[in-house]
Order: sequence, then structure tokens, then C-alpha cells
Amino acid sequence: MAEEMATSTDSSDGDAPAPVTGGPVARIAFVVGCCGLLLATAADSIAVLGRHAGFQLLGAIEVVQAAIVLIAASSLVSVTLARGHAGVHILTERLKPEPRRRLAIAADIAASLTVLVLVIGSTMILADLWNGFERSELLHIPLRLLRLLMTLALVVVAIAFLRQAWRAWRRHDA
Repeated sequence: MAEEMATSTDSSDGDAPAPVTGGPVARIAFVVGCCGLLLATAADSIAVLGRHAGFQLLGAIEVVQAAIVLIAASSLVSVTLARGHAGVHILTERLKPEPRRRLAIAADIAASLTVLVLVIGSTMILADLWNGFERSELLHIPLRLLRLLMTLALVVVAIAFLRQAWRAWRRHDA
């Protein structure tokens, strides 16, 4: 099943660059995502168990929300490194290899620019609220650290898209 999923998300052309599945960035993203998933699962499980046992875990929703930021950040980085973003190939599968390659490079550059716009907006919000010491209501979880993590993840995603475009461009020149 995993093999079917891997081939179904690959681009239809044979000269697509291989996904980057290893390396330190991918490992860090994996660990951050695992920590977020474990944290969300533990907090929610303890909260449900507590409801049945007669005690409450105050702030369980806040813990889960913070964990979701970890999960989302690591997912964005992991999927981008693995070239696993969804794509529609109705047009590109009918093209010859060279125009298909050029469109793939243009798509990677456009994706990087789009993510860079998100980075700029996130950085503006982060800078504006940095000294506000914004915290969650019950547990006082600092939100600026979560915003910083998501902004850093978006920077990594933008760099990964640019790197993929650069590699595809260089592979053709070589």
C-alpha cells in the first residue's frame, strides 16, 4: 500500500528529481512531528481518561493546539523534501520532456515565492507581537515560540522549493 501511494504522488515524467528523504533537516522534522504527535495524543488521552475517572486535565485543548503547530510545521517540511505535494498532471503529462521540465521548475519557483510571502507576513506578525508576551489562556504557553517555529518551517519549505528548482535546472545543464 505504501508503495502504491509513493508511486501515485510521483510525477509522471521519468526525469523528475529524486525526493530528499534523509538528511538532518528531514530527521529534525521527523522528531519534531513525533514529539507533537505524542504530546497531542498523551494530552487528549489523559483528558479523556480524567473525564471518566472524575478529574479534569485543565488546558488539554491548549496543549493539543500547541502540538498541532509542531505537527503542521514538520509535515510541511517533510512533504516538501519528499516532493509529496499534490499535483495535477492533466496538462503536463501531454507535454514533451523539455517543456514539462521547464514548467516543473517554474512551479517550484512559484511555490517558493508563495511561501516567501507567507514568511514575510509571519515575520511581520512575529515582530509586531514579540514583545507582547502573548500566551495561552490557562497554561500560559508562549505563542511567540510557536509562531517562530512555524516561520522557520516556512523558510525551510521556501528554500527546499528553490533548491528543487535549482537541481532540476542544473541537471539539465550537466
